[in-house]
Amino acid sequence: MAARTKSAKDRPSYRCTECGWTTVKWLGRCPECQAWGTVEEYGAPAVRTTAAGRVSTAALPIGQVDGRQATARTTGVDELDRVLGGGLVPGAVVLLAGEPGVGKSTLLLDVAAKAASADHRTLYVTGEESASQVRLRADRINALHDHLYLAAETDLSAVLGHLDAVKPSLLILDSVQTVASPEIDGAPGGMAQVREVAGALIRASKERGMSTLLVGHVTKDGAIAGPRLLEHLVDVVLSFEGDRHARLRLVRGVKNRYGATDEVGCFELHDEGITGLADPSGLFLTRRDEPVPGTCLTVTLEGRRPLVAEVQALTVDSQIPSPRRTTSGLETSRVSMMLAVLEQRGRISALGKRDIYSATVGGVKLSEPAADLAVALALASAASDTPLPKNLVAIGEVGLAGEVRRVTGVQRRLAEAHRLGFTHALVPTDPGKVPAGMKVTEVANVGDALRVLPRGRQGGSGGGSRRERAEAPREEEARR
Repeated sequence: MAARTKSAKDRPSYRCTECGWTTVKWLGRCPECQAWGTVEEYGAPAVRTTAAGRVSTAALPIGQVDGRQATARTTGVDELDRVLGGGLVPGAVVLLAGEPGVGKSTLLLDVAAKAASADHRTLYVTGEESASQVRLRADRINALHDHLYLAAETDLSAVLGHLDAVKPSLLILDSVQTVASPEIDGAPGGMAQVREVAGALIRASKERGMSTLLVGHVTKDGAIAGPRLLEHLVDVVLSFEGDRHARLRLVRGVKNRYGATDEVGCFELHDEGITGLADPSGLFLTRRDEPVPGTCLTVTLEGRRPLVAEVQALTVDSQIPSPRRTTSGLETSRVSMMLAVLEQRGRISALGKRDIYSATVGGVKLSEPAADLAVALALASAASDTPLPKNLVAIGEVGLAGEVRRVTGVQRRLAEAHRLGFTHALVPTDPGKVPAGMKVTEVANVGDALRVLPRGRQGGSGGGSRRERAEAPREEEARR
């Protein structure tokens, strides 16, 4: 009760200057004396202002500031350096988030071992596993180093104590949601705890010139768990993506104060650990001696990196009134749009009554519109059971009117396709400079693109087996 009384006294109230009547909220007219505009606030807490204090360092012209202190140091992993903009800057705080089991701990343990040296110690703090469990993983991926220190702690004060003892150049905390401060109420992973832990480690990083890598959990929607303030406080935010059933892993920059955010690092996860892929296009291709119906190649851009990917489609007679539409690695809405465009603009009428399956190879996800033309050609090839020409790539966005629109980075896409040995490309009009020795065909609409199929098979029903299509002219001649 005493606490409530004190709180009520500290709370501002309002009083009529004419009759002295008081209330807890402002009114335009005093209900006691009926006077207007006489109710004013009193008893409000005094406004405190911060006086000017002594500065820690004098302000300098920006041209005189020494920028060598912010020179990036390599992590030993080229693909991660690519995303970071050259490496880890002293004092930088990096937040790496990803789904469970995607390989975050494996990647960072590999980084910890490769970045450690006699002049640059590395401290790996785990809050989710014991030290012996991390040691077993280090043995498996060969991530052992004399200057790599390991600690299993969930107390923030203990983590800060390890910093004083080890004096590392790189701190890796796995994860920020498992560490708590005893001075803050709440369970580990709560908003108050995450804010306090992140704030304390950021201050320590800036004061010591120590690079820090924080592992963050994600929600079921894929967003970083905890307060949004966490992403604003850190210098770099990285997203670790990948299907747990596929080998490919992508590290994508979401925020980067020291470099571009359109770079993507490619990794391959295997039994011996995780390795960078300087040329990941081989994971998305199937090498064949002869072309197969229902397959088409395209070049997608992951950040600024071009990747050659394969789109596959299969159409079969449906046994149910509502045919199936199944996709893997492609957006279902985009595939449905391509089916409608092929039926209406490409005059392929058999697609609406058949089960259609479409997928990508290697677990890559194609979401950009530049893959529309490849999806349309793969569907048309599967419907007519006719393979596309060998060494052909298709690049372009397809509109509902059937037109093929221009996309960004056509020259980079063509250069990557030419480097991998592809000799023919279908692109929108005006592609710019093309690689020497590569045949580039400009297409304005879907009808022009379908002409790459053998004559007489790109349109019409597109259904039936090869034997039925061979016997059709004979039946027509017999009727005559």
